[in-house]
Amino acid sequence: MSKEKDPQDFLAPSYYFDHEHPRVRAFIEESVGDAVDAVERAVKLYYAVRDGIRYDPYRFYMRKEYFTASRTLIEGAAYCVPKANLLTAVARGAGIPARVGFADVRNHLSTERLRQLVGGDVYRWHGYVAMHLEGRWVKATPAFNLQMCERFDVHPLEFDGRNDSLMHPYNARDERHMEYVKERGTFDDFPFEALVADMWEHHPGLVEAAEADLKGDFEHEAMVDR
Repeated sequence: MSKEKDPQDFLAPSYYFDHEHPRVRAFIEESVGDAVDAVERAVKLYYAVRDGIRYDPYRFYMRKEYFTASRTLIEGAAYCVPKANLLTAVARGAGIPARVGFADVRNHLSTERLRQLVGGDVYRWHGYVAMHLEGRWVKATPAFNLQMCERFDVHPLEFDGRNDSLMHPYNARDERHMEYVKERGTFDDFPFEALVADMWEHHPGLVEAAEADLKGDFEHEAMVDR
């Protein structure tokens, strides 16, 4: 039986969780302010990532640099995985042990164009973050920013640092929103090679569209589809 790792093992920077980068350090300091309590710091960082980085599923670049925390801050927009990597990095940089986690989900609130590129409504490797707070691991999903939620009429995910904050199963009109169909677990570092292999196998249309720079306006599409 393997021994559970010490939460302090999940504070170190990595290529993807590059919290020693000046841009990432500045983001942490600006977001956390004078907060001393770990839960308060975690909550502030969650909202800074959720709403400070616009969700854009068409930025589906399968290149290593696009999964680093610093690059996500430079871009200002990303899909769920780079946003999860960013929250993992800034949590670690603020002294909060954090791991990145993934699950396959069925998303009922997509757009017609996105569904065609994805090849259906099951999205592999949806990203979330597990932070060690008050002696336990708490999950948070910073993917969907407030403005995007308003476009889709979905309640934005709130996070109090003490309870898991995962995607809602229903939207504001009690229609199906998100189903978790496969839990992949949490990782010490970002599993780049495994994710990229699955993306090319299951979502080649989305990868090819991103690499060809065929961007879309996801929020506008949501309004048109509705």
